Amino acid sequence: MEFVAIVIVLALVQYFVFALQVGKARGTYKVAAPAVTGDPVFECYYRVQQNTLELLVMFIPSIVIFSYWFRPDIGAGIGAVYLVGRFLYARAYISEPGSRGLGFVLSMLPTLILLIGGGIAAVLSLL
Repeated sequence: MEFVAIVIVLALVQYFVFALQVGKARGTYKVAAPAVTGDPVFECYYRVQQNTLELLVMFIPSIVIFSYWFRPDIGAGIGAVYLVGRFLYARAYISEPGSRGLGFVLSMLPTLILLIGGGIAAVLSLL
């Protein structure tokens, strides 16, 4: 489970970096808190952070459940794909929001695989 813990820590660090980028964008694009709208580029940074937070709520429990009841090495590998996907998503969304598709798929699909696979593995452990 060590690699799973490392992937989770990296996902949280990634989210923290996205949050710092939002703070920096607030200053750069002069969007004073508590406003979350204003400059379109700021709004892209903000949406990356919020979308990542929304997905973390599913990703973290899913990777833990999958890894506990199935295989932590595979869970960590799938989690690594999620990290790459989130990076690609952020880069694409900030530069051209319409091009975020690949990053979205590479973060949503691993989360779905972990969720469904973990659920199946947990149920099968009862049999």
